[in-house]
Amino acid sequence: MSPIITVDDLTKVYPVAVKEPGMKGTLAHFFRRQYRNIVAVQDVSFTIEPGEIVGFLGPNGAGKTTTLKMLTGLIHPSSGQVRVADQVPFQRREAFLRTITLVMGQKQQLLWDLPTLDSLRINAAVYNIPDAEFRQRVGELADMLDLQAQLTQPVRKLSLGQRMKAELLAALLHRPTVLFLDEPTLGLDVNAQTSVRDFLRTYNHAYGATVLLTSHYMADITALCKRVLMIYQGRLIYDGSLDELLEQFSPCREITVELARERSPLDLEAIAPLQSLNGRVAHFIVPQEKLTYTISRLLAEVEVIDLTITDPPIEEVIGRVFASGTVSSQEPQDGA
Repeated sequence: MSPIITVDDLTKVYPVAVKEPGMKGTLAHFFRRQYRNIVAVQDVSFTIEPGEIVGFLGPNGAGKTTTLKMLTGLIHPSSGQVRVADQVPFQRREAFLRTITLVMGQKQQLLWDLPTLDSLRINAAVYNIPDAEFRQRVGELADMLDLQAQLTQPVRKLSLGQRMKAELLAALLHRPTVLFLDEPTLGLDVNAQTSVRDFLRTYNHAYGATVLLTSHYMADITALCKRVLMIYQGRLIYDGSLDELLEQFSPCREITVELARERSPLDLEAIAPLQSLNGRVAHFIVPQEKLTYTISRLLAEVEVIDLTITDPPIEEVIGRVFASGTVSSQEPQDGA
């Protein structure tokens, strides 16, 4: 089966006007404007197979949203090629637009003062969805999202979690097979985040939809994605299994110690790198090869009530990847 998304050497460069301060700079800027180039995305290449759920990770300003906008045809790439569902995105043909959807957690398409159902009817008219099919799709998606009771309420009266569910319903009403999701759980509480994740998993299984997901909530990635793409300063630095990434960048262990009495951070830092200290509970992140030595020092130099050893949080591992700015590439994994 051919990839549903193919990206080859994708690059986006923004020319930004440069102006010197003062009146002289303003006049020069008006008559002879100069520019410098800002590289947002550089030489990014990857493929995604139909039905995959792929996490797209990177710090703020790394180029994630710019890449998504090129994949959805909202902006034209400076160079390189991209095809989604055998279409060129920036041509914005009807067949392409019926195939994809873009959901951005910080944007909304629903009309604030109208009931959700009225906004959905507008979307149905845009996509020429017949009334009977509209009712069937709304009922099906609303059941999956547990949103039936809120469809007749004005959007402004919905909670943030309910609004996000309604946005997903509106974005999926035309039943797209490629979903680009940019921070879909942004600002939601833990229960709402879990509900959205469960829905996305169910939609993927029900319709074989392909999902490219960006999120700052690592729980979204670990719950949904077996494969991740990582972008740093506009360049793709990793494409492969999430588990292999954690193995490669997690040669450390987290030691959690409950002390018999409070100790100063400086005393504990002298033993091992201190991650956090909350009263008498201290957390350390230590390399695997220093684990035995560190535990011996802790037991010898401080009075310990309890000690546990675990893998470090995934946020710590991902942060280490971005701090290094490089990682060994892995082969993409099939399925999600």
